[in-house]
Amino acid sequence: MKTHHLWLFLMPLFWGCSNDESAEYQNIPLEFNVPSNFPPVAYNFANNPLTEKGFELGKKLFYDGRLASDGVVSCGFCHIQEDAFTHHGHTFSHGVGDGIGTRNTPPIQNLAYQTTFMWDGATDHLDLQAIIPLTSEIEMNGNLNNIIAMMKGDAQYRKLFRQAFDDGEINSENMLKALGQFMVMVTSSNSRFDKYRRNEPGGTLTSDELQGYALFNQKCASCHATDIFTDNTFRNNGLPVNPSINDIGRYRVTELPQDLHKFKVPSLRNIEKTAPYMHDGRFYTLDAVLNHYATGVISSATLDPLLQNNNSLGIPLTESEKTKIIAFLKTLTDIQYLTNPKFAEF
Repeated sequence: MKTHHLWLFLMPLFWGCSNDESAEYQNIPLEFNVPSNFPPVAYNFANNPLTEKGFELGKKLFYDGRLASDGVVSCGFCHIQEDAFTHHGHTFSHGVGDGIGTRNTPPIQNLAYQTTFMWDGATDHLDLQAIIPLTSEIEMNGNLNNIIAMMKGDAQYRKLFRQAFDDGEINSENMLKALGQFMVMVTSSNSRFDKYRRNEPGGTLTSDELQGYALFNQKCASCHATDIFTDNTFRNNGLPVNPSINDIGRYRVTELPQDLHKFKVPSLRNIEKTAPYMHDGRFYTLDAVLNHYATGVISSATLDPLLQNNNSLGIPLTESEKTKIIAFLKTLTDIQYLTNPKFAEF
């Protein structure tokens, strides 16, 4: 297996004077590996070097319901590992007080290779992304002052912050950096498709899967590009607007007319595990998704040009082609990522 290594170094941190204390507070850098079939990373590791204690702190924060106003709804409440860190089966994300949002929970995977986050690209900085759901009244409804006070009163948090950061400060900047370290390490790169691409054992694809891959490259890969399966752009894919929500998409961020009803192109990795689909979770099966592209695309001023072919809309697909594309998409399921104890709550 050919693997490019991105080595991240951080000088060990030592506290106190004794050897025992030094060993206890030593912070070991984490290695971030870029698989040979992946594009270059977009995340700036120099601004937030990965370390064992930073990751450990981020993981504790990710699963701690005390960050929410009700003491229950953690990040992990809606981002469940076995479902590719989505809220599988829920059309919209759920929050405190049984609040329900207006968008489907996106997966957490391979964020180091992405340049914008959230369905509308509300932030282009992963270390700042968590502040959005954290302070959202519908999602976690967290109060940063209360969260910091809670962490300062928790002995384990005090220890982890001292271990993870040079200044040892318990503040929102270090908290968000730790969450960023956890999320950036949550990677999916060992599906059967990955093994096929890297010519590794276990990477055999069937005839239907290979034909599906070829069809996917012809009909889908313009947007779901590279082995990350997104080009990080925002597009209007012709969904009829839900009048009860009227989600304006990327326009909410940019206020540019050309961005109306555009949403981020999602990665298709582990797509078998992340239903329902689309920004509003309107489709519960992959068949329904492909049926939309084949016959359901609606014309509008901002419809993506790739879905406008002369006088026809959408992507021509036969029933056989749909079946083979879905067979291929299921090769993107990464069992190691879905079950990796490093990412699990306990």
